[in-house]
Amino acid sequence: MIKFYGYKRCSTSRSAEKWLHEHDVDVDFQDLVEQPPKKEDLVNWMTAHQDRGLRYFFNTHGMDYRKLHLKDQLPDMTIDEAAEMMSKNGKLIKRPLVIDGDKLTCGFNEDVYKDTWLSKRA
Repeated sequence: MIKFYGYKRCSTSRSAEKWLHEHDVDVDFQDLVEQPPKKEDLVNWMTAHQDRGLRYFFNTHGMDYRKLHLKDQLPDMTIDEAAEMMSKNGKLIKRPLVIDGDKLTCGFNEDVYKDTWLSKRA
């Protein structure tokens, strides 16, 4: 089953979850603020999708991101350092983070969701 890391108070998470349900895609919801993904999982995902860059995984519009001045730190940050931070503060993760096997998306874009979550479904 598709794992959906979202935040109930986030309108983007709510829109993405609603879109998936409207397209008959079942997800297992986990609140990424109350229970962020494990560091090991984040390292694996960021490593497998490192072609997207670390910025792809960060909630660059979030208050915590700005407060910690991560924009300046990002160019020199390692995957391990990023995963450590995100595993302790889920608000740093771009939401929703949706994962199923080797497929992963951050944020919500209908075209990306169609291509990723609707194509070649079993």
